[in-house]
Amino acid sequence: MTPSDDDYETGHHFHDDDDSSLEAYVWQLLLLINPGDDDTAFQQFAAYRDAVGGTPDDEVDVAQAVGQVADWRSTFHVGAEDTRGLVQALEELAARWNLAIDWNGDTDEDDFHADVDPTELVVTAYDNLAPHGYTLWVRETDDDSLAGWMTLSRDTEAMRELATELGVHLRRGNELG
Repeated sequence: MTPSDDDYETGHHFHDDDDSSLEAYVWQLLLLINPGDDDTAFQQFAAYRDAVGGTPDDEVDVAQAVGQVADWRSTFHVGAEDTRGLVQALEELAARWNLAIDWNGDTDEDDFHADVDPTELVVTAYDNLAPHGYTLWVRETDDDSLAGWMTLSRDTEAMRELATELGVHLRRGNELG
């Protein structure tokens, strides 16, 4: 799941000011993964500041820290083969905007989970969310787990640029397969 460096452009079109500090980039990320919910973004930003404390910027693992402060509200992180956890996490993200995902089967049934792989679930969720103006992102992890977040589809280029600045390797959910 390692995207090539060519997948990302390196412009600065995602922010409105000239502040290029790590905290400013993290703030922009939190705004993108909490569209229209500035209160949640602010709460997560305060938690991010507490989590990283006085850690030098070059030692901060932004994806890990943001995932820690926003997990199950604005982000997800589940084991590679945990299809039940993945379904639950993605449904939670979609529910924030009153959206439902059609999984093409009964996710309460054991047979459903026996016959599906996590990549297929991510692609299905992506395909269900895209017509409503949302993009499901999956970020690279240090293990085989699946992690990511959602943004408005109109923010796709901004998300790519911001991810580059933060050193977070992302791909859209439909790019996993």
